[in-house]
Amino acid sequence: MSSSYNQILKSSAIVGGAQAIDILIRMIRIKLLAVLLGPSGVGLIGLYQSILEWLGKFSGLGIRSSAVRRVAEAHGKGDPEQFGRTIGALRRTCWITGLGGWLLTIAFARPICMWTFGSSERAWAVSLLGVYLLIEDVSGGQSALLQGVRHIGYLARAMVFSSIGGTLTSVLLYYWLGEKGIVPALIASIVITLFFSWWFSRLVVAPKVIITWNETAREAAPLISLGLAFMWAGVLGAGVAFATRGLIIRKYGIDAGGIYQAAWGISGMFAGFILGAMGQDFYPRLTAVAGSNQDVNRLVNEQTEIGTLLALPGLLATLAFSSWVIQIFYTAKFAIAAQMLPWFVIGIFLRVISWPLGFIQLAKGAGKIFAVSETIFSIFNLLFVWFGLKYLGLIGVAGAFAAAYSLYIIVVLYFARQLSAFRWSKSVVKLFGISSLFLAAEFVLKKTLSGPFAIGASLALVTICGMFCLRQLIVRIGPEHRISIMIMAIPGMRRYFSF
Repeated sequence: MSSSYNQILKSSAIVGGAQAIDILIRMIRIKLLAVLLGPSGVGLIGLYQSILEWLGKFSGLGIRSSAVRRVAEAHGKGDPEQFGRTIGALRRTCWITGLGGWLLTIAFARPICMWTFGSSERAWAVSLLGVYLLIEDVSGGQSALLQGVRHIGYLARAMVFSSIGGTLTSVLLYYWLGEKGIVPALIASIVITLFFSWWFSRLVVAPKVIITWNETAREAAPLISLGLAFMWAGVLGAGVAFATRGLIIRKYGIDAGGIYQAAWGISGMFAGFILGAMGQDFYPRLTAVAGSNQDVNRLVNEQTEIGTLLALPGLLATLAFSSWVIQIFYTAKFAIAAQMLPWFVIGIFLRVISWPLGFIQLAKGAGKIFAVSETIFSIFNLLFVWFGLKYLGLIGVAGAFAAAYSLYIIVVLYFARQLSAFRWSKSVVKLFGISSLFLAAEFVLKKTLSGPFAIGASLALVTICGMFCLRQLIVRIGPEHRISIMIMAIPGMRRYFSF
C-alpha cells in the first residue's frame, strides 16, 4: 500500500516541483504585469486567452487528451512499428487541427469582438492570434507523446524551461510596447513552448514510419472518436470561462475583468501542481488498471488523500492571508480581488476532491458519460455566474464557482458508482471532514477577529493544519521513506511524528 502512495507522491513531487517553479515565475510575471499594464491590461490578456482556449477546444477535437490513451496503448504493446505509426499520425493530425483552428479564429474574430467589446476594433488582433492555436496544437501533440510514454521528468523540464523563456520574453515585450505587446507576447510564449516540447519529445525512441494519408485517417479515427467527448467538455469549460469574463466586462468594464483574473489566477496556483500531477501521471496509471474496479477505486481514494493533504495547507494559507496575497502579487488597484479569493479557494478545494472521480470516466473510456457530466456542470456553472453577477456583483461570480463544484462532486460521484461501484474510503471521508473544519474555522476567524489577533490566530491555524497534513503523509508513505527520515531528523520532530 505504501508503495502506491509513494508512486503518487513521487509523480506529484516531479510535476509539483515543476509547478512550484512555474508558480514562482508566474508570481513574478503577475506582479510585473500588474505594474506595467494595470487592471485593464491584465483583463485584456485574460480575455484573449479565454477566446483562444474556447476556439482551440473546437479546432483541437480533444485529440491531445485522447492521444495520451492511444500512445500509452501503442507503447504498451511493444510493437515499435505500430508505435511509430501512431506517433506519425498524431503529429500529422495535430498540424491539420492547428491550421483549422487558425482559420476558425479568422472567421469568427469579428463577431466575437462585437459581442465582447461592442466593436470590431480588436478583430485584427484576434485573427493574428489564430497562429497561437496552430502552434499550440503541434506542441500539444509532442506533450501527449511524452505523457503517453510516462516521461514525466521530460514533461516537467519542458514546463519549467517554457515558463522561464515565456516570462522573460513577455515581460520585455510588455515593457517595450505596453498593451500593444500583448499579442506578440502571447505568440512568442507559445513558440517557446513548442521549441521545448519538440526538444524533449525527440528523445523518445521510436522508429520513423512513412504512412499514407489513408493510414493517417485510420489512425486518427480512434483519436477523434474519444477526443470528441474531450472536445465537447473543453468547449463547454472554455465557453463558460469566456462568457464569464465577457459578462463581467460588459457589466463593469475591462478593469473588473482584470480584478476577476487576479483572484482566479491566485486561487488556482497552490492547487495547480496537484491537478497537474493527476493529468500527467495518475490518468495513465488509472487507465492501466481500468479493467479492475477494485484497483480503480483504490487508486482514486489514494489519489484523493494525497491530493488533499498536499493542497490543503496552501489553500488555507491563501484563504487566511488573501489581502496580503493580492497586495504582494498585484497592486492596490486589485484590492477587491481579496474579497473574491476565499470563495475561489473553497471552489478549488472541491475541485481537488472531485477530479480523481472524474478520471474514472476517462480511464473506462466512457466518453458519453464524461460529456454528460461536463455538460451538467457547465450549464449550472454559467447559471450560477449569471445569478451571482446580477445580485452580488464580482463576489457572486466567485461564489458561483464554489457552488458549481459542490454540484459537480455529486454528479461525478453518481457516475463513478455506476461505472466502478465506487465508494469513498473511511479515511477519505474523515480527511474531508477535518479539512472542512479547518476551512470553516478560518472563515470564522476572518469574520470575528481583526488586526494582530486575526493574523496570529490564522498563522497558528495554518501551522496546525500544515503539521497535521505532514503527519498524515508520513503515515501513508511510511517512516522508512527518505522524506520521513529527513523530517524526523529535525530536532523535536521525532516525538511528534512517532508511530
